[in-house]
Amino acid sequence: MNSIEILEPLPESRMRIEAALFDFDGTISTLRQGWESVMRPLMIEMISGPYPPDDNIVKEVEEYIDESTGIQTIFQMQWLAEAVKRYGRNPEVHDPWWYKAEYNRRLMDMIKGRIKAVEEGKQKPEEYMICGVKDFLEALCARGIKIFVASGTDHPDVVREVKALGLFDYFTEIAGAPVGQASCSKEAVLRRLINERGLRGQQLLVVGDGKVEIGLGREVGAITLGAATDEVNRRGINEVKRRRLIKAGAHAIVGDFVDYKNILEWLGL
Repeated sequence: MNSIEILEPLPESRMRIEAALFDFDGTISTLRQGWESVMRPLMIEMISGPYPPDDNIVKEVEEYIDESTGIQTIFQMQWLAEAVKRYGRNPEVHDPWWYKAEYNRRLMDMIKGRIKAVEEGKQKPEEYMICGVKDFLEALCARGIKIFVASGTDHPDVVREVKALGLFDYFTEIAGAPVGQASCSKEAVLRRLINERGLRGQQLLVVGDGKVEIGLGREVGAITLGAATDEVNRRGINEVKRRRLIKAGAHAIVGDFVDYKNILEWLGL
C-alpha cells in the first residue's frame, strides 16, 4: 500500500491550509496505548454487578467503545451510568464523574510508569510517538501553519504528556477536556478557528485516528487525514481504524507519518 491512500481527491482550486488540528492519543502519542483494555473490563464489571457478565453486555460494551473512540471520557461514562441503570443488575449505581475517576485511576496505574520513564530520560520520547509525527509537525511549522492539538483526555494530563514527549513548542494551543465539565474540546477548537480566526473550511486540516474528529472536520468543510495507526508497532496500518475512518469520511488515510513529504505534496504544501 502506498504511504497515503487517497479516498477523495481534493478540489484543484482551493485555499491554502492555514491551520491544522491534531488529535493527540493514538494520532501523535502512544503513551495511553491500551486504554480500551482498561475501559472494557471496567464497564463490564460495573454493568454486571455481582453477576457474571452475559454475552449481550460484552457485545454492547465492545460496540460502544469502538463507536465512541475519540469523544470526551465523561461522555463515555455518562453512557456507562445509563447502562448500569438500564440493566439493573448492579445495586450500586454511581454518577458519571465517579465512573470517570475510577477509570482514570485504573488507567493511570497502567500508564504512569511510561510517562515517568520518559520524563526521567529512561526512555526516549520517540518510543511513545507514532513514527514520523515529529518531522511532520516540524514541516508544518516551517510552512507557517498554526498547529492545534485537542484531546478527550483531561487538560492537565494532555499538557503533561505533550511536554514529556518534547512537543510543547509545536502547538499554538493545547486543548484537553476541561476538568469537571462535559464539553467537546475538539468541536470547541474547530468552532473557534472558524468563528474567531475567520478561517474557511478548506484552510483547515484535521488529523486524527478517531471518527469523532474526522466527522467534525467534514462537517465544517475541512480537509481530513485519517491516521489508521498501529499503536503497538507505531507504524503501519491498523485495519480496524482504517475501516472506521473511511466510514467517517476521511479524504485520505495514512498509518504513520514516515513519508510525510508525500502528505505535504497531497496537501499542496
